Amino acid sequence: MFRFKSCVFSAVYAAVFAASAALADPAIVYSVGGKFDGSFNESAYNGVKRFAEKSGTAVREFELDRDSQSLQALRNYASRGAEPIVAIGFNQANALGQVAPTFPETDFAIVDMVVDQPNVRSYVFKEQEGAYIAGLLAAMATESGTIGFVGGMDIPIIRRFLCGYKQGALAVNPDITVLFNMTGDTPAAFTDPVRGGELAIGQIQRGADVIIQAAGGTGLGVLQAAADSDVLGIGTDSNQNGLHPGKVLTSIRKRVDNAVYDSFQSAANGTFKPGIQVLGLAEGGMDWVLDENNASLISDEMKSAADTAVERISDGTIKVHDVVTEGACPY
Repeated sequence: MFRFKSCVFSAVYAAVFAASAALADPAIVYSVGGKFDGSFNESAYNGVKRFAEKSGTAVREFELDRDSQSLQALRNYASRGAEPIVAIGFNQANALGQVAPTFPETDFAIVDMVVDQPNVRSYVFKEQEGAYIAGLLAAMATESGTIGFVGGMDIPIIRRFLCGYKQGALAVNPDITVLFNMTGDTPAAFTDPVRGGELAIGQIQRGADVIIQAAGGTGLGVLQAAADSDVLGIGTDSNQNGLHPGKVLTSIRKRVDNAVYDSFQSAANGTFKPGIQVLGLAEGGMDWVLDENNASLISDEMKSAADTAVERISDGTIKVHDVVTEGACPY
């Protein structure tokens, strides 16, 4: 009888211990589109994977099918003791703003939006700085003198990207034509590759021979249409050069992976702090990609110009306009 009780106690103790250990697991809630969207979410997933491989810590993951699931997903993770909990995408800001005050002892982070709560770390990016490099390279690569931009949802973040793209292009050629379209005015604008392809084709028919996408999953259709039409695409968020080797001029990475990794690692180290983290070129939050898939497209002159621009933006010599803090784009 004693042995039976002892075994029962041991089993219960083991279960409680396992549950307690699980409480420390970090968690992430991806935006709509899934963690393998080839873009924003996948960059976040790369940060998860890096942390898990280096730390040996499991990360709980949830992929939203629709924005309305965010509130429940964040609340469930918090109630089960996960920490930190990282929300990916501006569209989760409202849900996090409701959940964070309910769990004041839990650390949260959000990527691409600011949530002003004492237990939330907000990561935002200087998209305009990376976009400037894209515009510069597009202007140096174009043969027609016309380049294009396809954005996702028409929001300040995407307008910031567009303005930086224009500024970089005009710095190379003041007479360049920059065509642009936004896909829509709801988050669904980031998950419509068919519409992205249609918009890209429309710009190609108007003479664009280099087109950047800033549209999440919708942008995959932009890059496909560009490759099919024998013009150049430019990827964003993650490295998309390999999607169409020799047809993607470069990719402007928003280092969501670094933000996610930093959230998890700082929590593991006990150094997690709330507040706003602004990441640009100098902070490692944005960069452009040169690899075997686009090496033949980037001349020495283009690489030198891009590297110089990165240095000058980083040290403040070049100031890239920010539509969020400085008003409408002057370009």
